[in-house]
Amino acid sequence: MAKATLKTGKDGRLMKNEQNVCIHCINQIDKVAGIIDLSDAEIDILKQPVRAFTFSFPVHMDNGTTKRFVGHRVQFNDALGPTKGGIRFHPEVDLEEVKTLAFLMTLKCAVVNIPFGGAKGGVVVNPKGLSKNELERLSRGYIRSLHKFIGPKVDIPAPDVYTTPQVMAWMLDEYEKINFEHSPNLITGKPLSLGGSLVRDYATSQGGVSVFKQMAKKMRLSETSTIAVQGFGNAGSQFAEILFNDGYKIVAVSDSQGGVYNREGINIKELMIFKEKNSTVVGFSGTKKITNEELMEIECDVLVPAALSDQIHKNNADKVKAKIVLELANAPVTSEADNILDNKGIVVVPDILTNAGGVGVSYFEWVQNNYSFPWKEDEILERLDKLMTSAFEDVYEKSKHYKCSMRNAAYIVGINRVLEAEKLRGTY
Repeated sequence: MAKATLKTGKDGRLMKNEQNVCIHCINQIDKVAGIIDLSDAEIDILKQPVRAFTFSFPVHMDNGTTKRFVGHRVQFNDALGPTKGGIRFHPEVDLEEVKTLAFLMTLKCAVVNIPFGGAKGGVVVNPKGLSKNELERLSRGYIRSLHKFIGPKVDIPAPDVYTTPQVMAWMLDEYEKINFEHSPNLITGKPLSLGGSLVRDYATSQGGVSVFKQMAKKMRLSETSTIAVQGFGNAGSQFAEILFNDGYKIVAVSDSQGGVYNREGINIKELMIFKEKNSTVVGFSGTKKITNEELMEIECDVLVPAALSDQIHKNNADKVKAKIVLELANAPVTSEADNILDNKGIVVVPDILTNAGGVGVSYFEWVQNNYSFPWKEDEILERLDKLMTSAFEDVYEKSKHYKCSMRNAAYIVGINRVLEAEKLRGTY
């Protein structure tokens, strides 16, 4: 068995290395290399992106000055199809992060078996400090710098952190002006009037619900099972609302200011109205105030981290009492915590499966654009449920076959599909 190598600092965090490869990729590849016996050639394919771009571009500011911004785009692997991935505007964006996210997108697309590779992009910027006109010029500048290397059959961007359908509209318009042709299939996550898809605004949550229901069947959980959701932003609140409407009992939720708990269940519809008025869930009538940390330790059947990364770590993983941890956020469980939860018999349903509903509906949007034929909402929901259910079954069966965790099984499914495509292409 070949083995990738990685270094960690004193705090246990993964360190960047001299080869400028994706450390997160190496870490995950190591976890499954012993199960499926990856060769040196296969690890070499998986651990580095096929293309990575770093560039700077000028933006005219409202005060008359010109400022240069740094942008990144990583196309990690395109063996299964054109690369797919979001563009984020954030002050802490760096190339290593973008590589990691592009790697995860590669596997996420492979796990749900859609004909895309993985990509990711970003600009180092605090968008909250920009005016609307500056944000538009930034969006257009990014596309002008990258337009030769993206396209409907090459690399298809989408929204991500601090980018919106409006940002996608500006980017699409800039690309079309440069190429002098309409290309709605260039970008997904667009406004509906420019070829966006129904369901896209809650696709991640809806896909997570499909996975949850399949896992509930396997674990024989009833609708009276208790669910705690950490993170009441778009994904978490929509996830909780869908399950509440289906009769499930949500006993705890939290946001950045704290959380609320009621073991008899929380009325999520009323809570959403309360949060809209008060900008927090804290103080909702009939609930007990708790912290985000306390929410992680609540006795419940299903714990859903739907906020930030690294929320379950080596210092609190042993206190988790849920039967299932369903990762709606990206990487909410650290590697060390993963091992602790596994040893406790807690099933972790991984992010590259659970939150793949977003890229699933992005694929549907791309297909609709290719045919200039929009689908109805119920048709998209049916297709999404079939996509996510099929992906879940693939991962679950692999976990049983190899007697491994759901996370390892998801990586095995994704890696095998990527490597099969590479082998058929004669790459190795």
